[in-house]
Amino acid sequence: MKTEHAKLDELRSNIDKIDDQVLQLLNLRAQQAVEVGKYKSGPAAEFYVPSREKQIYTRLLKANEGPMPDDAIRAVFREIISACLNLEQPLTIAFLGPEATFTHVASMEHFGQSARYSPSPTIRDVFGQVERGHAHYGVVPIENSTEGVVNYTLDSLVDTNLAICAEIEMGITHHLMSTSGKIELVRRVYSHPHAIAQCRQWLEMNLPKVELIDITSTSRAAQLASEHEDAAAICSELAGKHYQMTPIVKKIEDNPNNFTRFIIVGNNKARKSGNDKTSIVFALNHAVGQLHGALRILSDNSINLTKIESRPSKIKTWEYLFHVDFEGHLEDENVHTALRELEMKSIFLKVLGSYPKSIRTRERG
Repeated sequence: MKTEHAKLDELRSNIDKIDDQVLQLLNLRAQQAVEVGKYKSGPAAEFYVPSREKQIYTRLLKANEGPMPDDAIRAVFREIISACLNLEQPLTIAFLGPEATFTHVASMEHFGQSARYSPSPTIRDVFGQVERGHAHYGVVPIENSTEGVVNYTLDSLVDTNLAICAEIEMGITHHLMSTSGKIELVRRVYSHPHAIAQCRQWLEMNLPKVELIDITSTSRAAQLASEHEDAAAICSELAGKHYQMTPIVKKIEDNPNNFTRFIIVGNNKARKSGNDKTSIVFALNHAVGQLHGALRILSDNSINLTKIESRPSKIKTWEYLFHVDFEGHLEDENVHTALRELEMKSIFLKVLGSYPKSIRTRERG
């Protein structure tokens, strides 16, 4: 009968053998990815195919029988895909910076560690980096489940020729962090206005007399807080670690279902994945029933709306642009028919992109 020590050695030996097999299979997959790259043509951005990645994740998660959880499977294969894609063609990703913002976290959640990341100071600059060819794709926030839409992103989508290629829906977790980790030392809290708003109730209950200071990003807030012993920041775990801070209290957001949706913009159009979303923007004549008639066209073609938002057109007073998201892809017959009918009714219509629906994830920091 084997001793506990002998049994443990046997299990570890089995793990080593499995690791060797995994390593061989990883390199075999990498070789196949290099071969795939030889048959691809066109610009570098064409090497990234969101619909293909969505199909890979969907198939693997469906086949997963455990005990590895789905989130872990997705995280592991995200890095495998990222590394293999880097062998085919390294990608540069512009994102709303600075480093360690939630947009940076979302970018890495989607593209993995092997991509090259370029922080941009504004949403407009992210679009500009991609338009000028300095980055293959750009990542920007478009809406938060608590604070609503990001108007700068909506306006940029109208003004640019870039298309939405994919989306990332990520759960946002806010941590109160400082250099000391002691709440009794905190006299001021830095963060982005949206992060402060999402933690308002917690702050009023636990730090009612502390000064709240709005900063351009949660990462910049972490940087400032790291320079003062009596300051703290509401930020991501990644930002806190980046500036060598300690959590005072984790997960202080008022709503645990706090999600932010990010979009990936690029010069190429995403292929149909089978589980897609389309974003459009249109304008109508200012007359009774025009919007009702436009939405009726979508309804009559069995199209399910997921969002509608209005924005001033900035061309004519009290004239509005309607931003609409719905299920389906441009290649779907009902979507094609509906958009043709809607274009005839509209004074302006632009398709912002058809792209795979996101797999909802949680921010890991």
